[in-house]
Amino acid sequence: MSTVSWITLRGLFGRRRFLLLLPLPLLLVLLAVLSRSLGVDADDWGPPVLVGLGLAVVLPVVALIVGTGVLGAEIDDGTVVHILTKPLPRWQIVLPKLAVAAGVSAVTVAVPLFVAGRLADSVRLGLSLAAASAVGALAYSALFLALSLLTRRPVLLGLVYVLIWEGLLSSFVSGTRVLSIQQYVIALADRLAPTELLHGDVSVPVAAVMTALISVGFTVLAVDRLRSFSVAGETS
Repeated sequence: MSTVSWITLRGLFGRRRFLLLLPLPLLLVLLAVLSRSLGVDADDWGPPVLVGLGLAVVLPVVALIVGTGVLGAEIDDGTVVHILTKPLPRWQIVLPKLAVAAGVSAVTVAVPLFVAGRLADSVRLGLSLAAASAVGALAYSALFLALSLLTRRPVLLGLVYVLIWEGLLSSFVSGTRVLSIQQYVIALADRLAPTELLHGDVSVPVAAVMTALISVGFTVLAVDRLRSFSVAGETS
C-alpha cells in the first residue's frame, strides 16, 4: 500500500494539474488579509469569504481536481494497467489513493481556511474550519474518486454536483441540503466553534452520519468498480 501511495503522490505532483490547486487557496488568504487590513467588519466579509469562497468553491474544487486525478488520469493514459496487473486486492489500490487524495486536499484547503478563520474571528474558528474541511475533503475525495471510475467525464459531473446541486439547488430547494457535503462541513465547523459567521442548515448528527455514509459508500463503490476493470484498463 505504501508503494501505491508513493506512486500516486509522485504522479500527482508531477502533473501540471497540481498547479491548478494553488490559485484558489491563495485567493482565499489574499481576500481575508485584504479585508482585515482595510478594517472591513468581519460580519461583512466573513460569510462570503469563508463560506461563499472557502467552503463552497475552494474545498470542493480542490478535492475534485485531486480526487479525479489520483486514478482517473492513470485510466486515461493507460498506466493503470501496471497497477491492475499486480497481485493486489482492489481495496489495497483504492484506499491508498483515497488517502492521498483526501490528505492533499485537506492540507491544501485547511491551511488557508485556518488563516482566514483566524483573521475573521479567532484561532478556535480557524481550527474548526480546518478540521471540518479535512472531514469534508475525505467525503468529497471518496465521491470524486468513485466518479473517475464510473464515468469518462468525472470532472464535468463533479462540477454539476458542486455548482448545480450544492450551489444552485440548495439555495432554493431546502431538501437538497441534506445531501450536500458543503452543508455537513458548515454544520461541523459551527459546532466546533459556534459563530454568527457560519449558518448550517443541517443538524450535527445528520452531518456526521451522512459524511460517514458518503465516505464509506463511495469507497466501497470505487473498490467494486475497479474489480470490473480488465488488464486493458477497460470495464468488462
